[in-house]
Amino acid sequence: MSDMNDDVFDEDGWDDQEFDAGLLEEKLRQAAAVLDPVPAELQQLVVDAYALHDLDARVAELTFDSLVDALPVRGAGDPPRMLTFQAGEVTVDVEVTPHGLMGQVLPPQPARIEVLTGPRPGPSLTSDDLGRFTADAPPSGPFALRLRTGGDVVVTEWLRA
Repeated sequence: MSDMNDDVFDEDGWDDQEFDAGLLEEKLRQAAAVLDPVPAELQQLVVDAYALHDLDARVAELTFDSLVDALPVRGAGDPPRMLTFQAGEVTVDVEVTPHGLMGQVLPPQPARIEVLTGPRPGPSLTSDDLGRFTADAPPSGPFALRLRTGGDVVVTEWLRA
């Protein structure tokens, strides 16, 4: 046993090689995820609380979800998920596919759209003059959209992709 310790530590008990704090942090995170995972209820509370961090934003309510509201179509393999959000006069239509997001802000207008997937903002998109926008990758896990149109900020409800 002392031979193994001699290879790793010097006489003071410290490693002679350079210490990699990033690697240690990642290993500790992996161990914590396995040994003490965050309960799903707590994770959902955190996601919901994060959605409130922009209190000046208007919340766009989900008014249509094809998983719930659409009639099944016979022969349709894996149809895209269609979502409609409403906040006052602003409507956001979104199509979620395995290849990404496509959407439109109505009434048509330029907007900056952030795909929120956690505490850090996700990809930032820009709609064209007709309000159309696309993202090349679908969100994985819970997501919301934050739209900045003129002086308004609109945030959609959080959903699972």
